[in-house]
Amino acid sequence: MTQKDKELLLKDLCTRLPYGVKGIITYDRSNTTFTVEGIDNNVLHLSDAEECHVEDFKPYLRPMSSMTDGEQKELEKIIDGILGYNAKNYFHSEDEYNWETLYNACDWLNAHHFDYHGLIEKGLALEAPEGMYEY
Repeated sequence: MTQKDKELLLKDLCTRLPYGVKGIITYDRSNTTFTVEGIDNNVLHLSDAEECHVEDFKPYLRPMSSMTDGEQKELEKIIDGILGYNAKNYFHSEDEYNWETLYNACDWLNAHHFDYHGLIEKGLALEAPEGMYEY
């Protein structure tokens, strides 16, 4: 794992911490699923008092393609008004509504465990089994 990949995974896991992201320790042959409960530097504190370094953990995430129609409508309600918006103007806007909307959309994606960073394709995460994260 490159340093850049390690940093990306750590940043991603930090944003998911409040939402109970699950994963496995890569060197644990039992493939026991753990929940990330805390992060201290590069050490993940997991359920069952387990710990591991970030590079030894693969979270279970949902591919963006697994978003249901209902979830898509829910996300669209959050970002209503910015779909089709000129991205250059959006990101340079001083309108706090735009930034708050962006943060809310990212929080929603994290809470629903969607892989919007492409970690699955990079080999840094695993595709969550259907039903792992029920709402």
